[in-house]
Amino acid sequence: MSEASLEEVIQATLADYRLTRGEKRIITKLVDRISHDDHQLAYVQNYAFKLIRNELTEARTLEAIDWLEDVVKALRPNPEKVASKGDSEAYFSPEDACVRRIIRLFDSAKESVDVCVFTITDNRISDAILAAHRRNIAIRIISDNDKSADLGSDVDQLERKGIPVRVDRTEYHMHHKYAIFDREHLLTGSYNWTRSAAANNEENFIVTSDDGLLRAFRRSFEQLWKRLG
Repeated sequence: MSEASLEEVIQATLADYRLTRGEKRIITKLVDRISHDDHQLAYVQNYAFKLIRNELTEARTLEAIDWLEDVVKALRPNPEKVASKGDSEAYFSPEDACVRRIIRLFDSAKESVDVCVFTITDNRISDAILAAHRRNIAIRIISDNDKSADLGSDVDQLERKGIPVRVDRTEYHMHHKYAIFDREHLLTGSYNWTRSAAANNEENFIVTSDDGLLRAFRRSFEQLWKRLG
């Protein structure tokens, strides 16, 4: 029988919300094997926070978990990220640099992507979303019901491929255009994820790792996801 992975061991300890001494020894042994890999360590840490978030639903409790995660990251910073933390980039259309940046973000995602956009009709972006989904990246999409039914919309197709999708079915519009990658990078702006935005429209977005903005957008996404469920 193959040895359990670190993620499987952590998930097993969630059954009684306790870490026994034996479980701690197993986790320590497995962590020692990947101690040289900062990215893998960060992934497992994020995985543990993801597990506990799935156990909890109250808004204030989720905010408390976000606070705890930020404190843990501050106490154990990744040296590669310290210099760039808070850096931001700006992109403007019409030009394909916007599409290329979005695709790169999906290609480099390691754990999760939360997408909250008015519409998705650019097949290049849809293909990048599906490629990330096939790599077992946890993707959630929030969109607008009117636009998801438009000719050329890829939202229904993405849902049929197994990606969780929730849409706003009110008389108003879910008009956000943002995405959160690995809870560490935020993309937001006027840019619609459409061919016309890339080829014709004057639009923009920024990509930032600002902690305050990430916290606010993560909270907004979770509240909207819960409300539309």
